[in-house]
Amino acid sequence: MEFEHYQKIALYGFLVAMVFGAIANRTHFCTMGAISDWVNMGSRTRFRVWLLAMGVAIVGTQWLALSGRIDLSETIYHGPAFTWLGYILGGFLFGIGMTIGSGCGQRTLVRVGSGNLKSLVLLLILAISAYMTLRGLLALLRLEINNPTTIDLAEKGLSTQSFTEIISNVTGLSPGLAGVILTVVIGGGVIFYALKDRKVRTEFDNLLAGLGVGLVIVAAWYITGVLGFDDFDPIPVEGVSFISPVGNTLTYLMTYTGSSINFGIALVLGTIAGSFLYSLFTGTLRLETFNDRGDLLNHLYGGVLMGFGGVLSLGCTIGQGITGMSTLAPGSLLALLSIIAGCVVTLKMQYYLYDEEGVWHAVKCTAADLLPSR
Repeated sequence: MEFEHYQKIALYGFLVAMVFGAIANRTHFCTMGAISDWVNMGSRTRFRVWLLAMGVAIVGTQWLALSGRIDLSETIYHGPAFTWLGYILGGFLFGIGMTIGSGCGQRTLVRVGSGNLKSLVLLLILAISAYMTLRGLLALLRLEINNPTTIDLAEKGLSTQSFTEIISNVTGLSPGLAGVILTVVIGGGVIFYALKDRKVRTEFDNLLAGLGVGLVIVAAWYITGVLGFDDFDPIPVEGVSFISPVGNTLTYLMTYTGSSINFGIALVLGTIAGSFLYSLFTGTLRLETFNDRGDLLNHLYGGVLMGFGGVLSLGCTIGQGITGMSTLAPGSLLALLSIIAGCVVTLKMQYYLYDEEGVWHAVKCTAADLLPSR
């Protein structure tokens, strides 16, 4: 049996995603969990592990770009349309959704593979919400938000929204030199900060998560940008993301005989498969269901917010937070900061709601914690 070109690329994506799923399962790699540890317990170790993955992804991706192996201008992250409100609002809503839903898109896939039925329900709702925002009823709302607020950077003399091009235009440096400087300063700086934590640099699982996830992001760019290059059968240059591809996966499974698999769908299926095989071989495969009605509602609401917010902001904590950041795109940074903000606010609200003194009390206490005092 001989595979078509696009099928080979999808297969490579599936295999890389299996590695990703196994690593994320073993190491409990999770952005929401990392932020929660920081906010609720004051521990930054897991967040530094997440930053290590980002730093590795930045260095590896920029090496591919600066050496001419991939063209990041072809990606969704470098488009000249700067949808600033979509990045902020979508990111904030996604941050809320992943917190009340107990995990981001990537973590949801990993939990589905390990037998978590709560995550399966959330994944289905997320997929429907994401696809509705891409091509359905919610797409109208997405366009109403983005169209009036989009800044066309081409009118400002920029062909992309890359930090590299911006710095090059401002300073007069060549794009190559600007790219090298940014890679060393941002990518190297993030890695240095992450490795300052002794637990990050000495514990195997922390290194496995940071280095492994970062290299998976780089591998995805290499597969679509280098192996996928074909003048007669071009493959879109894309990285790892888990919101729009989840919606496309649901559609693919429902219309299999009339659809073709692509790289994003393969990533979704591979992540679940990798997590499942790891759980199966380590004896950690467990069926888990909802505790009560409130738990069910949280996962339903979380799925809706993650699907809509993730598409509106063009990605999730992986899609924008690591993959997008690896391209050094301002929009990715804005979306990431908004996701973190939404997560932090929701964590604080959840904490104060446990006092059972009402929502207004939780709002006031959250504001007092997060807003600077006079």
